[in-house]
Amino acid sequence: MSTPQALDELLRQLSSRARQGAGPAPDSQTLIDWLGRQLGAEAALVDGVGTVEAATARFPPDLLGGLRPVLARLSGGQLAAAASQAGAFHVRCEALGRDVPRPVLVVAGPRPLTREALALTSHAGALVEVVRRARRADGLALRYQRAAARVRLAVLAALMTGEPTLARRMTAGAVPPLLDAERLRVHLLRCPPADRGRIIDAHEDESGYHGPGLMVRCPVYDDHLICLLPPDHDEGRADAGPAAPLRALVRDNPDYALGISAAVPLPATAQAYDQARHALAVARHTSERIADYHGRPPLAGLLPRQEAHAWARAFLEPISAAPRLTLDITSLALHFPRSGVARLLDVSRNTVTAHLGRVQDALGLDLQDPRGRAQLALALAISDLPPPGGGAVAEPPPAPSLDGLLSTEAAVTWAHAFLQPLRSGTDGALHRTLRAWVEAGTDAQRAARDLGISRTTVRARLRTAEQLLQRTLLTPGPGTHDLVHALRIAGRAP
Repeated sequence: MSTPQALDELLRQLSSRARQGAGPAPDSQTLIDWLGRQLGAEAALVDGVGTVEAATARFPPDLLGGLRPVLARLSGGQLAAAASQAGAFHVRCEALGRDVPRPVLVVAGPRPLTREALALTSHAGALVEVVRRARRADGLALRYQRAAARVRLAVLAALMTGEPTLARRMTAGAVPPLLDAERLRVHLLRCPPADRGRIIDAHEDESGYHGPGLMVRCPVYDDHLICLLPPDHDEGRADAGPAAPLRALVRDNPDYALGISAAVPLPATAQAYDQARHALAVARHTSERIADYHGRPPLAGLLPRQEAHAWARAFLEPISAAPRLTLDITSLALHFPRSGVARLLDVSRNTVTAHLGRVQDALGLDLQDPRGRAQLALALAISDLPPPGGGAVAEPPPAPSLDGLLSTEAAVTWAHAFLQPLRSGTDGALHRTLRAWVEAGTDAQRAARDLGISRTTVRARLRTAEQLLQRTLLTPGPGTHDLVHALRIAGRAP
């Protein structure tokens, strides 16, 4: 077979493999083996420091020892090609590419290469260099994608802890447009885990972001894709703006669902994420599989501000001097399981447990108990609210008890409205199940045993309650905290 025919056949095979996706992409080893078969010789690819990258199976390893001086000159750019004889082998060495140090293609056979064989060697060497460059470019692109994904996750973590300024600093000057917005919405897409990377790649721009928004693989739930978008770009028609592709994905894929938060200031991203989770719990039970958050005002904002601040300040005083990492871990642990907090902050699970242990000891709480978690979540939510009168209080009032704070008319009204959807049935089974579930520490098996029913029935009732209350209950978070407070208030209200 002539040189043009051999190269045409090689390119045809490679093109066919690329079109059909048959097996891995061609690499240097594949091409070296092909060249050896075509020439009836042994061949090797030696990198710029003298290491063999690829070689035919019978290439004599001791051959390169005597070629070191020649290989050094070829690699350093002093020579383009060289021919010599080493024992019984006729050796041809050819430098590839322009960048020093250059790789060198070495061919060793029982006879000198013919003119046609020399041409085939040169053409094959050029193809080897193209493949090497392509693979190097692919490697750089993959490393860039991974680095961009880490930056996006760091930005999300900073926003979730209420630190948009820190999020800007993490971008090293390449600030995403999202951080210049005053408000954002969280779109929480539920999809098969394998689809998340494809969706992110399809919308990623050259800066590593997603136009005006940000897409991040949820580090906790494998089937969640967190999408942050400024509301200025997603209002109006549902088929326009950056949110339109997410809606189209849900429309075209029956396994997808989308929950959308209200528009919130950037420091309230954690609140928006919780809203999106609640909306997603609703969306999964609707025919459109898309739901916007239409929740009631949060309990913290309805309590008498001065008394609420006094209670929260007294409650949190034991951890007021805790390190920032401890406070961040504590805040995130109210939204995610501990393993998720560890992945989000890039720390070990043991570190998360240690910090939470110190918080538990200082506050005298059991953070495994949903009632303890609910108290802490309420105190943190109140502390994030602006103080009454702009903070101009001469002397703070004495701190009330939590029961006293939750006995106000606004709190009682909120609790009755929250639980009202559960009263649609006449037997009160949902209400009893939820109360037993909370008292059992949100352990469905324990609740089932206490109620004398199956665990499957408990979980089915929890899913029904999620739909009625428009809150997510089966994963840790504010939905459970709201339920705890509502049951506590309703149980004490006249």
